Amino acid sequence: MMFFGLPIARSQSIAMEDYQRAVSFLWSNVENKTAFNLNIRPNWLPDSTGFWWVHHSPEAKEYRYASFAEAKPKALFDHERLAAALQSRFKKTFDAKNLRLNKLERPSGEVVRFEIEGNRYEVNLKTYLITAPKEEKPISSPYASTSPDGKWVAYTKDYNLFIRSTETGAIHQLSTNGRKNYEYASYYGWFDKMEGENGERPRRFSVSWSPDSKYLQTYICDLRSADKMYMLDWSVDTLYRPRLLSYYRGSPGDTTMVHLIPAFYNVDSKKQLLLDLPRLTHINSISFRWSETPGQVYGDYLERGFQKAQVLQLDLAKNRVITLVTDNSKTNIDNFNYWLVEEQNKLLFASERSGWRQLYGFDLKKGGIYPLALGDYYTHSIVHISDEGWVYFLASGKDPNRNPYHQHLYKVRLEGGVPILLTPEDAHHSISFAPKGGYFIDNYSTATQPTRTVLRDTKSGEVLMELGKANITALQAKGWKAPEIFTAIGRDGKTTIYGALWKPTNFNPTKKYPIIDHSYTGPHTQMFPKDFRRVLSVSNQALAELGFIVMMVDGLGSSGRSKEFHNYSYKNMGNNLADHVLAMRQLAQRHAWIDLDRVGIFGHSAGGYDAGHAMLQFPDFYKVAVASSADHDFRMEKAWWPEMYMGWPVDSSYHSVSNVTMANRLKGKLLLVHGALDDNVNASATFKLAEALVKADKQFDLLVLPSQRHGYRGTFMDYFRKKRWNYFVEHLLGAEPIWDFSWQ
Repeated sequence: MMFFGLPIARSQSIAMEDYQRAVSFLWSNVENKTAFNLNIRPNWLPDSTGFWWVHHSPEAKEYRYASFAEAKPKALFDHERLAAALQSRFKKTFDAKNLRLNKLERPSGEVVRFEIEGNRYEVNLKTYLITAPKEEKPISSPYASTSPDGKWVAYTKDYNLFIRSTETGAIHQLSTNGRKNYEYASYYGWFDKMEGENGERPRRFSVSWSPDSKYLQTYICDLRSADKMYMLDWSVDTLYRPRLLSYYRGSPGDTTMVHLIPAFYNVDSKKQLLLDLPRLTHINSISFRWSETPGQVYGDYLERGFQKAQVLQLDLAKNRVITLVTDNSKTNIDNFNYWLVEEQNKLLFASERSGWRQLYGFDLKKGGIYPLALGDYYTHSIVHISDEGWVYFLASGKDPNRNPYHQHLYKVRLEGGVPILLTPEDAHHSISFAPKGGYFIDNYSTATQPTRTVLRDTKSGEVLMELGKANITALQAKGWKAPEIFTAIGRDGKTTIYGALWKPTNFNPTKKYPIIDHSYTGPHTQMFPKDFRRVLSVSNQALAELGFIVMMVDGLGSSGRSKEFHNYSYKNMGNNLADHVLAMRQLAQRHAWIDLDRVGIFGHSAGGYDAGHAMLQFPDFYKVAVASSADHDFRMEKAWWPEMYMGWPVDSSYHSVSNVTMANRLKGKLLLVHGALDDNVNASATFKLAEALVKADKQFDLLVLPSQRHGYRGTFMDYFRKKRWNYFVEHLLGAEPIWDFSWQ
């Protein structure tokens, strides 16, 4: 067998038992089968007295409950009695140790409701009598909205907005110039599809009433100049010609976009208010929140190009718009958020103006911006604001001696001050607050430390009760070990980057292993497995079992660290893999078992772009790639994502990072995969890259899944995974792949 002009000895063979072992480590065969309680999710009781959860173990699935007053776990119900009652009701066997109750609720201390075979039932926990409750479903229409005081119903007719009095039946037409493609009280659904060139898009209706029912807010959906993207649907078994499907979607730089024009109405006067508000595209439209003060609204939006964000205050009685907060960036503003605390005359927002994502306050009464808690760390979100004036937020990197991707919970005074750490354990903390805020559930873990789940007191962070610990005994019995966490130095020669390596369970340090880069350098997220569940859910262990080392790493340009760190990818996403190459070179110097002559890469969506780009930017380093559902040319993508990270207006940087324009650089083995019905990342860019590769006389492989959208499901996902595994087995491992293996 010849490989890039060089002979590869088939020194590594592969057997059915290797595939069977790989399958056993897929997430679907791990979660609650060989690894239990990796992330316990609380279900808060309606009366705010406690919560219930599901506890998994190799022996049983248990529904548990605890009150805040006692903080002791108990059974939510008698599992044996309920199983017997179910068996009596449905005349079939129910296992008390593995009850499958869908959409379970505990509306009161004596009743539990659930769904079986699509029907709702409830059981009295004193008598264990199962009944089918007669649930009165409110009569409502998706195309009408009743005001909070019940006096008005808003609806549309002939693309115009009307309101009807529920007391007199009187009808008032609020707009008169609506028509097809200029539609009042409508919106654009991101995945709205039309069949045929002149097909109708799904009917949409949306209005928002003020709490006092005196004002009505909506949008005019302006589709008059919007361009479409197209797909051919070959998947309908009864059709022998494909269906033409289309959807409105602007590409970077397009002026032919869907626009959403905000509109407010005074219900008493039946008149539209004349407010100075921008007409924006659907990718950066202005959104609104009603104030607790009658006649007052807040709005926020990002200008196109995502370099300027604004928070507005609208006085509807005076037709006045005031700008409260403006945030600017020379690159981009990613994930702008604000929080209203009107009862204390405050507005909070997150900004990277200091070089780090931090929290700031705005005094609604006096005006003026002030910092809550400045520092060189990244604030992710506010998770709770108490009536006593405490702000609870998640942040990472505050302690320079800890992993910068691990999030911790802090609290700080609403007026600002020194943050107080509430989750001291050196781990990543995933938090869920009780509705009234007195307690929170904390799932904490690391990539190598299994999850522990506890109930904590909000004021001090004190642990009040343990809900469970991850049980991985069965996983370890199969030889599983946690991935190796590593650090490397990034392309700037100074910054530490973080990653993880998965090895096969039969790892032999005297052998040489190909290394595969599992990549997603999309700048809005991270790949580092900061918690234990992610270590298993990405299924990298499964691929490693076939004889590979699998790597995930976050280089400069990814998110969650400093603004300087993030900015490396701005208008430069074509260079995001430079740190991946550096990391693998540094790892190979430390570990003789890494073979840099056999480097592979795979990724999906933006990761698919990475996989294709790796073969073209580093053709002598990466040898095999599988690129699925990729945006190979950002000019053909949906507008918002590239404009956020590659800039707007569109310039030559888009051309320079395109995989299509670099097609003639391909040397290795490349498999392109796309779903023909992908209405998130249209398949056109994959086809365009394929066309360019043909013109450049380059060998490559192409797999089209005719019925699949952006994510592949069921049989199609199994087929794709099998193709991906075997592509690396054949072309990177140099072994004869096996096709007919079982997924069980």
